[in-house]
Amino acid sequence: MALPDSVTTCLSQPVHYVICKLGFEKKDTYDINNILSGNGEVCWQAVTEHVCYLESDQSVDYIKSIRLLGPVCESVNLYFKSLTKEQFVIQYASWFHWTNCTEVFLEVFDVLQYAQATEVALGLMKLTSCLDRALGDVYLLKGNDCPFLLRDLLASEQLADVFGQAVMNVLRVFIGSPRGLNLRNVLWHGFASPQEIPAKYCAMLLFLTAGLGQLLQTYLLQTKGVLVHRPYVIFIGLEELNAFPLNNEILSIAEELVKRSSFVLKMMLPFWIAALTAFRQSRYADSVILLLPQLEVGLRLLFTTSNKCPNRLLTAESSALYTTFDEMLAKHLNNEEVNQLPVVLEEPAMASFLKDFLWDFFNHQEGPRVRDHLSHGEINLETFPREVANQIVGFAITILFRFSDEDMFSLKEHMVIKSLMNCASCYRSRFHPISRLKKQLLECMKSIHLWPELPTVPEEQVQKIKGLEGNAEADTLILMVSEIISQLQHYMPQNCCSSDDPINSVLTERLLVELSDRRISTLYSPRAVLEIVAVLRRISAQCHQVSQQVTAGAGLRYTQWVNKALRSRQRHNYRRMLNSIKFLSPVLRLIMLLITLELINVHSVCKKNPFDYQQYLKFLKSVLQYTENLVTYTSPEKNKWDETMELTKKTLIKLRKISDRKLMLMHLAV
Repeated sequence: MALPDSVTTCLSQPVHYVICKLGFEKKDTYDINNILSGNGEVCWQAVTEHVCYLESDQSVDYIKSIRLLGPVCESVNLYFKSLTKEQFVIQYASWFHWTNCTEVFLEVFDVLQYAQATEVALGLMKLTSCLDRALGDVYLLKGNDCPFLLRDLLASEQLADVFGQAVMNVLRVFIGSPRGLNLRNVLWHGFASPQEIPAKYCAMLLFLTAGLGQLLQTYLLQTKGVLVHRPYVIFIGLEELNAFPLNNEILSIAEELVKRSSFVLKMMLPFWIAALTAFRQSRYADSVILLLPQLEVGLRLLFTTSNKCPNRLLTAESSALYTTFDEMLAKHLNNEEVNQLPVVLEEPAMASFLKDFLWDFFNHQEGPRVRDHLSHGEINLETFPREVANQIVGFAITILFRFSDEDMFSLKEHMVIKSLMNCASCYRSRFHPISRLKKQLLECMKSIHLWPELPTVPEEQVQKIKGLEGNAEADTLILMVSEIISQLQHYMPQNCCSSDDPINSVLTERLLVELSDRRISTLYSPRAVLEIVAVLRRISAQCHQVSQQVTAGAGLRYTQWVNKALRSRQRHNYRRMLNSIKFLSPVLRLIMLLITLELINVHSVCKKNPFDYQQYLKFLKSVLQYTENLVTYTSPEKNKWDETMELTKKTLIKLRKISDRKLMLMHLAV
């Protein structure tokens, strides 16, 4: 698909006017001493006097306010340029401590000395994200649930109580309102090119942040309050993110690709070059902050071109929504027509990779949600992990290559590019609920596989305990499990079945590998599918907890037995535990098998009518209830092994009935 190369701005005409021209219309020179006291403190009253209000409803008149504040911002910018770094640190560093990001604000001062456009934009993005987080911490001095959106945070009564409404209105002129400059959003969503962000607005926000620190200090002294900083988000499971192999050779190719790929808008090229440079310099947070908006604007270009709505490439007015990741990845447009973006990618594997990766890294609740965490200041920028940056950069390079011109065609035979594109084509979702369930099943089965290795007392010693029945009941339960599994073998891969010994051999590593390798659609999952997967995940989690409790309990009791530390009643209870382990292991394996087969066929749930669906859901919840009771009965506090046996018997009877009536999803798929 040919992408337009004539785009010179992504700012709509009114937004371009507000950001690039409005604040320059008044040519007056403003005296910095009007808003700065002798000791460097901000004279807030002088600043707030420049905010104008509409006569109709006394809301902020953003147009007049930006026009009046323009010369003030220019004066602040020139003032900062007149200071040495040492002077700035002595006078202002302490006023940034409330943000918990002092170094970021000191870096912004350095950037303003040279006013290189790309660095100014990057500094402004980092400044606004840190300010967002810090204001949230202040909000929690008076409120409980901090608003997620910056505009709601700035409009809150809680911040107005701390800083004053007039002060909050000044901030809303610059960030948080689509009717103002809205600097944070136009940058983080990829609408502004480097040259479209005046450095004086970055200087003014730096100045205002110091002023907020001064006001907050006064407030805390008066109220004897203490500002508590919420802990940073820490990425876990980084080993799961290793999808793309990057090296200097690939980065060198990427530096050529950005100049020739139609995915890159020419006026945005400095952002791409700066992002790759930052990655080479191990400034991983900077690299990702620069790349995320460019991925969004590049995908918006694809989206608007493929869906024939070029006007939506631009920032919308405050009365309309602009096109974001969520809409670009949706199955249908707002007018219910099918989104054509996946179609224009041509190769199904590329379309699948694009959506799976973006959902994994930006949307799924259990994924890293990189953009949300970064843009809201929830991540320590100094320790941002290379693993995450590696994947974002790798993803960006594959998209650049996909939309490179014909002159770059020879690169397709280059080994490093082949390797990268192969990784893309093989990528499967890792953070969709279906993918998480797969992982849960593997972990649970690994835990259950350890049971045969549990230390146990020789049978002849156990038999010496008087007053206990034999294993007849346990043997009956094992036989019931065997019968149910034999029925289910018709729905399993042939290489995972054994008619001779269904319990021990059916759930082998082969079945787990089979499940892991089988592609189950994760895109546009219907609500019914997600609801079923959620219940299956809860069942799996309960089974895993039972396994862990049994493992820990058996080990402890064995040690106590060897040391002769068990009283008579405890010895009887230990015997019941050992008896229960014999049937619990195959029962848990059976449940894992059921979950596995239902997961493989989960999309068949859409074939059920509403009544049958509710009946099926009721059945799954009864299995969930059983596993929850198992967690209680097998806990160290309860040790109710006789009750466990009785409960298991009732559940197996119910499972057998459901299997006989062929009411499960695996039956629908045949």
